Formats: sequence, structure tokens, C-alpha cells
Amino acid sequence: MNRRSELFEYIGKDENLLPVIENVVYLEGVLTDLREKPKIKINPKDPTQQKLLPAAKLYKEYMQQYLNAIKILLRAAGKDGADEDSPLREYFRSLSESENAC
Repeated sequence: MNRRSELFEYIGKDENLLPVIENVVYLEGVLTDLREKPKIKINPKDPTQQKLLPAAKLYKEYMQQYLNAIKILLRAAGKDGADEDSPLREYFRSLSESENAC
């Protein structure tokens, strides 16, 4: 099973999200390539002098786009946890319910 079909199955075969899936697959490939490139150039005469290379900036930008696309897919699949309450919210809700019961 390839990555496209894996993501398509995950979101419940919603064809409206095919462009997002295509972007995710593309970004995964780009990020894999950028991950292997050097991100910092160090001055051999003075190691404290360092210069950020374009690959570092591109990696950061593409990673943000990738995370945003993944969040869209998670929301569409209903697996983003937005409907679930955190333990802290449950605790405060139980406190307020116990106070209202008195």
C-alpha cells in the first residue's frame, strides 16, 4: 500500500481531501530530501561563526506546511482529539458539578 492510498483510507475515502493528501505526500518527499542537506555552515577558522543555509529555512517552512496539512487530515478523520476533554478539564468539570450539587 502506498502513502496516498494509506492516507486516503485513514480519512475515510473523502475525495474532497485528495489535494491535501497530494500535498502531504509531496511535502514528505521534499522534507526527506531537505533533511539530508547541511543546514549550517561553520567557519573553519572560527567555529563560533556559523551561518544558516537556505536548506534550514526551507525545511522549517515546509515542515510548517506539512504539519498544517496533517492537522486538516486529522480533523477530517475525526481523530484530532478536539472532542475529547483533557484530564484537567474533566477535573474542573467534576468540581463544578459537585459544587452545584450541594
